[in-house]
Amino acid sequence: MPEPSHVLCAQPLLTRPEPLSRPDADLSRDAILAFIEEERAAGREPGRRDIAKAFQLDAGGKIWLKRLLRELELEENGGSGPVKPHAALPAVLLCEVKSRDREGDLVAAPLEWNEADQGEAPKILIERQREFRRKPKTVAPAATPGIGDHVLLKLTRLRGVDGYQWSGRTLKVMGRAKAQVLGIFRALPDGSGRLVPVDKKAQGREALIPKSQTGNAEDGDLVSVSFARESRFGPPQARVRERLGSLKSERAVSLIAIHAHGIPNEFQPATIAEAEAAKPATLAGREDWRTLPLITIDPADAKDHDDAVHAAPDDDPDNPGGHIVTVAIADVASYVRPGSALDREALERGNSVYFPDRVVPMLPERISNDLCSLRGGEDRPALAVRLILKADGAKKSHSFHRIMMRSAAKLSYQQAQAAIDGKPDDLTGPIRDSILMPLWAAYGSAARARDARQPLDLDLPERKLVLDADGKVTRVIVPERLAAHRLIEEFMILANVAAAETLEKAKSPLIYRCHDEPSLEKMRALGEVLASIGIKLPKDAALRPVLFNRILAMIKGSENELLMNEVVLRTQAQAEYVAENYGHFGLNLRRYAHFTSPIRRYADLVVHRALISALKLGDDGLPKSATLAELREVATRISAAERRAMAAERETTDRLIAHFLADQIGSSFDGRIAGLNRAGLFVKLDDTGADGFIPASTLGADYYRHDERAHALVGDRTGESWRLGDRVHVKLVEAAPVAGALRFELLTEGRPATSDRSGKRSRPALPMGRKQGRSPPKRSGRKR
Repeated sequence: MPEPSHVLCAQPLLTRPEPLSRPDADLSRDAILAFIEEERAAGREPGRRDIAKAFQLDAGGKIWLKRLLRELELEENGGSGPVKPHAALPAVLLCEVKSRDREGDLVAAPLEWNEADQGEAPKILIERQREFRRKPKTVAPAATPGIGDHVLLKLTRLRGVDGYQWSGRTLKVMGRAKAQVLGIFRALPDGSGRLVPVDKKAQGREALIPKSQTGNAEDGDLVSVSFARESRFGPPQARVRERLGSLKSERAVSLIAIHAHGIPNEFQPATIAEAEAAKPATLAGREDWRTLPLITIDPADAKDHDDAVHAAPDDDPDNPGGHIVTVAIADVASYVRPGSALDREALERGNSVYFPDRVVPMLPERISNDLCSLRGGEDRPALAVRLILKADGAKKSHSFHRIMMRSAAKLSYQQAQAAIDGKPDDLTGPIRDSILMPLWAAYGSAARARDARQPLDLDLPERKLVLDADGKVTRVIVPERLAAHRLIEEFMILANVAAAETLEKAKSPLIYRCHDEPSLEKMRALGEVLASIGIKLPKDAALRPVLFNRILAMIKGSENELLMNEVVLRTQAQAEYVAENYGHFGLNLRRYAHFTSPIRRYADLVVHRALISALKLGDDGLPKSATLAELREVATRISAAERRAMAAERETTDRLIAHFLADQIGSSFDGRIAGLNRAGLFVKLDDTGADGFIPASTLGADYYRHDERAHALVGDRTGESWRLGDRVHVKLVEAAPVAGALRFELLTEGRPATSDRSGKRSRPALPMGRKQGRSPPKRSGRKR
């Protein structure tokens, strides 16, 4: 085995918070407030890290400060009001220009903002571009944005000036607004057409397209249209602006999400030319590890293979029972140079997008499926990390190497698991004892360290759509979760942590993968859900992943197990890419970065380049001119691209399942209530995981009110109720495949007024301003 280079001693993975006492008798709430006011008076908005640095806080002090700042958020705007979710926004934020105010200034709001969880979105005043009388420095000014544009803003906190809490200076216009609506063109006999909208919220609001405005669209085409002025009578009229493709088969369903979310799905000619001209990497400047029997373990249908693994017992007498684990990752940085056409387009895409019927890759196939794919028996360049693990799984040290490797085998998860379980096939038989079992032994040690670390442990089934040759769903399955999956995941986590540690040690800029702890709002909501099933959430418990694991252990095996796993998941903050570390709550890690998938994630490519530069492994690393501000911008862009991809993937799955169920109108299904509001119930079906809606107006003759604390719809007159997590039997009454929308009719009786899941007696909810014992107010014209 090759000799290690760039060895770095391990740092502890396990987060062990200090007691939450005040760290210094001289450090008080007033001192913190005074410092914040001084900074704001100087035109600066101090963050948590700025305050911690100013007061030289240790680990315990930083945790105390974090709690104090949360308390101050509660008091924002003068007292005991609710938490202001936007009391602190990041210094650089991707926003959408919403409107102009009375002074003609542009007003923006965060592009990714969930009002249900975060409250009303903050208004951000966009600063006007300055006009210089003298010739300014040669810096290209940012383009002037318009309404509907996506812009990257550098934020400054305001003190309630003209009703604004924030102003923003335009750093970059990320995308121009498209004055269009997407829909499916349906041809009419007279040559005109109608538009079936693809947006769930627009269902039932079709538009007419005159014969002269069809743009030669054919029946079933996905089109973008612009609307004429709506008349007082009849449906609105539209004009076809562009034909985007035919949707006559399910295989094209993903086109809707691709165009609706503006996902680039065709590479620029310069990008393709650059990829085709790329030559295979050579051994020059690399360690030759081609004799090390690394193997790839991936899904059976994987086309690109960007990670390979190997393990062996450590023969060091100072590390009895230890293991040497090697994780080798495709060296994408050797082909995708900073500033190249490949690099620019990879940043624009941010990540690969995986639809059930297609993949929209971050890099052209010449790179992703050929030169960088770690194919069996072929020489491939890689960036590898060698991990020295102790018998208990704790990392003793690690080292990074730039290598040439040759994969000894390409296995699926099912093949690897079968061989480990004693059922090898022709491919795994010869390598079971020499390669697979040492990997299994090393994983056993790593798993012990993971269990000691106590990361968040959710158990949610992941459904997969099985498509036929025409792209039509034939069935929905839940693939078995194998130990082989966990083996690869754990080794990838160890490699990711090693990358972050190495770059921090080298004082190199990098992009972290961070995950904040849940907000106070979400913890309150979780407490209410738990109370509805008779479980009390400890108010003073330290907010750590183990708290959620204990909750899930309490309800394991009960009827609420799946529900509570989903509720705990919704309680969590969304992970993001940032240039300044604040840890990973879910994994319970102090530092974490993405290193293991540079073929499909731009963040990993940045980390590879940073390692190459920091360890002097080549001249194709992170440019010396790279600044923290530039990495902040990149992190913001790729975080937004990730959320865009997740939304597009989810919507496409909804549309394909709606297609699958469209011919089952009138059929009944079992499911449970996965959400509710005053408009009705959201039901998730057991077999397919399909989501559908039951309007409150169809529940019965009663008038149903939303009891937010009990997470229930409760009848005014009868007290009959339906609660979050209740099992229900429903009938499918409508399917809109184009929008991915389903509507159900409830066949299950609600809970009577005298019982709930906690065993307490309940009574009908009372209208606002009405005391018990009085007659209900008259509702003229309202259906009951």
